[in-house]
Parts: sequence; structure tokens; C-alpha cells
Amino acid sequence: MAAILVTEDYVVIVVMLLISSGIGVYYSLTGGRQKSTQEYFVANKSMSVIPVAIGLMASYLSAVSLLGVSSEIYVYGSQYAVINISYGIATAFVVYFYMPVFFELDATSAFEYLQKRFGTPTRLLASVAFLLQLLLYTGVVLYAPALALEATTGISRSTSVIGIGLICTFYSAIGGIKAVLITDVFQSGLMIIAIITVITTAAVDVGGLARIWEIAAEGSRLEFDNISIDPTERHTWWSLTFGGFFTYLSLYGVNQVQVQRMLTVQNLGAAKRALWWSWPMASIMSLTICYSGLAIYSKYRECDPLTSARITSNDQLMPLYVMDTLSQYPGIPGLFIAGIFSAGLSTISATVNSLSAVILEDYVKPLYRLSSKGNEMTPTRSIVASKVLAAVVGLICLAVAFLAHYLGGLLQAALTIFGVVGGPLLGIFTLGLFSETGNQKGAVTGLILGLAFSFWIGFGQPKPPIPKLPISTMGCSNQTLFYEQTIITKKLDESISEESYFYLYRLSYMWYCPLGFLSTFLIGWIISWLTRIIFKEKEIALDPNLFTPIVASRIRKRLEITKVETVTRT
Repeated sequence: MAAILVTEDYVVIVVMLLISSGIGVYYSLTGGRQKSTQEYFVANKSMSVIPVAIGLMASYLSAVSLLGVSSEIYVYGSQYAVINISYGIATAFVVYFYMPVFFELDATSAFEYLQKRFGTPTRLLASVAFLLQLLLYTGVVLYAPALALEATTGISRSTSVIGIGLICTFYSAIGGIKAVLITDVFQSGLMIIAIITVITTAAVDVGGLARIWEIAAEGSRLEFDNISIDPTERHTWWSLTFGGFFTYLSLYGVNQVQVQRMLTVQNLGAAKRALWWSWPMASIMSLTICYSGLAIYSKYRECDPLTSARITSNDQLMPLYVMDTLSQYPGIPGLFIAGIFSAGLSTISATVNSLSAVILEDYVKPLYRLSSKGNEMTPTRSIVASKVLAAVVGLICLAVAFLAHYLGGLLQAALTIFGVVGGPLLGIFTLGLFSETGNQKGAVTGLILGLAFSFWIGFGQPKPPIPKLPISTMGCSNQTLFYEQTIITKKLDESISEESYFYLYRLSYMWYCPLGFLSTFLIGWIISWLTRIIFKEKEIALDPNLFTPIVASRIRKRLEITKVETVTRT
């Protein structure tokens, strides 16, 4: 690539990384100086609504979104934007059915709920699944900025992954959740600048925002009306609304990263406001990123960079665009790359902090109590262990990142990871929150079988190739006829061979989360019901605080009636 970053660009990138690191140092030296895990993991419940709302948005819309969603729209069209409808619906469910229980529990680890509801085996099994999910996802997120840097500067992915990973691990480990949330605010600003830069320059080049839309329509990129009920079609209204709903619900309803952020505010009302604010922020950001994909298409509609071998992956489209259009303005490409890095850093830092919290609360402290004959770990030892764990988790994320390129396109890889693990986890939490019948045997069986089923359909091979929208090379060279002939032949091959693939492997990846949820919940409920009958288990007293408000209200009324009847008899 002819265009490269210059000194001014590198200065901008370094300054951004130094600011992020500086925030971590600041919060390690101020306030309570991270002397307790309460401050380190939930900021002593001292955070205000807006930073938490921005943090909730930033951890979801990572570098995967910036690079993956824009390339998704460029390659496959705009149908994916329909997923935003599901965000608002899922937000209401989280606010009214899930969040109140976790706030009442007031635990650092969300999996403490599973121990209280279903026992220690369920808690450990679920936390292992969560650790696997977040490590895989973080590997993809860390890999995405490396792609951006490689596409623009030629610096190897290994150098990028190691550099970004170490800096993020540093400020997350020493600064705790306060540093993570405040850097989210700073990094979100850079992320917005990166997206607006792409759209603005494209609008100037082609003659306005309306012209970008017209070009997208001419290139068959505008599609919002696919209402097919075929679950093997990649993106339809049904797959995006149902699949998006369960994916979003699994992330915001029971995921440790988001639950932990909600617990950093003072009370339940503040947490609800933070979540309601994060919803429009996330949707506006998501739709803007979608439009940036159309903007990039307006630039390369007559000369596809992948076909002309300018890039090796469609996920490199956005950084390539920036270098092609803005490299003559020193510092601007660097600002864009800083935005990409920021998007990745915000997600990775949240992961490092959340995983260290789960490992400490679910494994280290119980093992310490066991080895010390029931004694609790001192606050000093707890905070030291937390920071060591954060550093170790960061290093593990580095290692996983080097395997991320085997997972395919960034967006689909990320949502697949969310689905195959997030669906079963959502199922097991929902079983506990909504069903009085659920017990430990059902929960453990449902989670194991649900995860096995999800991994089978999510990662089972071979999967059919994904049909792409037509692209042109008319503006490149005289290779057009050869390319168009290749596309036609490929489409014919796909239409012939599609039916030969195993049906479950042909399902859209957007159905992985709903299927994982349903299989886990139904198996767990059925096994719980059967074991109660077979083993004739006695009814146990249920704690209303462990159930969603509607169910909890019913349990409390029943307990009051029982109490009155007991008093009457006596």
C-alpha cells in the first residue's frame, strides 16, 4: 500500500495510549487507592449514571463492531441493521426482570446467584463457560485492531496484539473498574470521531449523504425487507429480531461484564437509568457504523479492494478507506487508528476486570477458605490477588488473540461466540429466576447438554459458504470479465451444493443463542420436574429474593398465607 502513517499519526496514537494508561495510574493512586475489592471491582458504588451508560455501550460496541459491521454492510447489505429493533425490547426485559435480582443480591460475581439458587457445582460450571466465552471473544477483539494497524502501516499483527494487550492489561490491572469506566468515556469519543470521519469524507467525495444512499441502492446494498421464515437464511427479520433479542439479553441480563458495571452505581434506580441511556447510545452508534459501511461502498463500488488484492480480509476495509482518503492530512489517520484501538481497549479492559473478579470470587477465595480451615482472605491479600489475576488474564487474552484469525469474519465470529455460550448461560439463569421447579440436578444437566448442543451447531463443520452481493472491478483493470465469470460459477456451485450440508450446520448463526437458551431452559426444567417425582424430593423453602419480581411476589404471598394459617392453628 502506497500510503503509510507518518510521525504525526504515531504521535496521536501514542498520546491516546498514554492517556489511557495515565487514567489507570491516577485511579490507583487516588480515592481509596484500590485497597479493597469493593472499590477495585464495583467502585464502592460511587459511579454516576452517564459514565456507566457509556461503559455499557462501549463494552458492547467494540473494534469488532467498527470493523466487522462496516464490512458486513459493504459485503452483504444493510439487512443487519434490523437487529437494532431487538435492543430496545431486550433492555426492558433486563430492567424489569433481571437487574432487580442482581442488585438485591449485591455480589461481586454474578455467579454467586447460581450458588444460592442451585448450589456450588452449578456456579462453577457456569463460570467456567463464561471464562471460555470471554477469553474467545477478547481474542477476536484484540485481533481486530491488529488488523487495522497491519492494513495501514505494515506493522505485523503480532507486534500490534502484544503492544495493545500489554497497555490495556496495565491500566486495567492497576486502576480497577473506575479506570475502566473513565477510559471508556474517553475512548468512546475517539470511536465516534473515527466513524464520523469516514461518513463525512465519503459524503464530500460523492456529493452528500443522500448520494451515498443512492449509490448503495444502485449496488443492491439496501435491504430491510427480508421476512423469510427459513432459518438457514443468514439475516432475516426473524433471525435478527429474535436472535438479536436473546443475544442482547444474554449480554446485559446475566453477563458478568455488564452486571458488574451496573453494580457500580448507588442504587437500583440509577442502574436502570444507566441501562435506559445505554440503549439509544448503542443503537445510534450501531446505525452510524452501518451507514459507514455504505459510505465505504461508495468509494470502492467500481474496484473492490479484496478482489484487487489490496487487502487480505474485508475487515480491513475501513482502515484502508481512511488511508486512501485522508493520508494527505498528517495526524488524521492516526486519530482514526486511535479510535479503532480505543474500541478494542474498552472491551478488553472490561474483560480483564470482570474475569479477575469471577476467578477471585468463584475459585481463589473458596480455595483459600478450604486451605485455611474457614478463614477469610484479608483485604490486602484480596486486592493483591485481584491485580495479579488481572495481569494473568490479560496475558491469556494475548495468547488467544493469535488464534482469532481461524474464526472467520470478525462480526460473525464474535456473535457466534456470544451465542453458543451466552444462550445456555441465559437459559440457566432464567431457569433460576422464573421457575420455582428448577433444582440443581436439572440446572447442571441442562447447562451441560445446552452447551454441548450449542457448540455442536455453532462450530460443527463443514458449513456452507455465505453468498455475497455482486461487486465490481470495472475501475481496477481488465480482470473484470474473469472475476464476474468466477462469481457466476461460484453462485451456481453454491446453489447445487447447499442441500448437501447437514441441516443444523446450515442454520444462521443468529439462531445459536435462542437455540442454546431454549435447549438449556427446557432440559433443565424437565429434568428438575422428573427428579422431584422420581426421588420424591421434599418441597424446600424458596427465597423470594432469588426470583424475578413477578415470581417473587407470588412466593411472598404464598408464604404470608402459610404463616397466617400456622398462627391460626396455634
